[in-house]
Amino acid sequence: MRVNLERHMKHVLRGDALKNALRFAAYLKANEMAHTGVHCEVHYKGQCACYLLAEKKTWRIWTQGEYSREQGDVPMDERMKEIARANVSRCVNCGNGCSTGNTKIIFGKEFTNVCNAVMMFRNPDAEALECVKRLIDMRRHEIVRR
Repeated sequence: MRVNLERHMKHVLRGDALKNALRFAAYLKANEMAHTGVHCEVHYKGQCACYLLAEKKTWRIWTQGEYSREQGDVPMDERMKEIARANVSRCVNCGNGCSTGNTKIIFGKEFTNVCNAVMMFRNPDAEALECVKRLIDMRRHEIVRR
């Protein structure tokens, strides 16, 4: 059953968190990415682009993909890389197939114990949301190349 994402976000979020979540929902729609709920995988062309959860005054986005270097026509300046690295998701044995975590290179820097959902952003502000969009755009390029 498809959930109205915007309506749900208005129900559980407030203030800047709501404003940024609605911007993200508009980004998903504009880029033809499908979601099935508010705790779900977000798909692009049938492949997972990211994960989304919105509940209890909080929303989170987990990225999926390869981030060892920039991909496609998606610019990642040093500030965006810094934001991405600050949000690397550590493995907590969540059942995402990465028990004990992986070693990953994130824009030139090595990280250990990384979850398959490479980065997690909790209530991203406008700047972090811009980073998330760029990471997802990189994932979209990766999907198209397959």
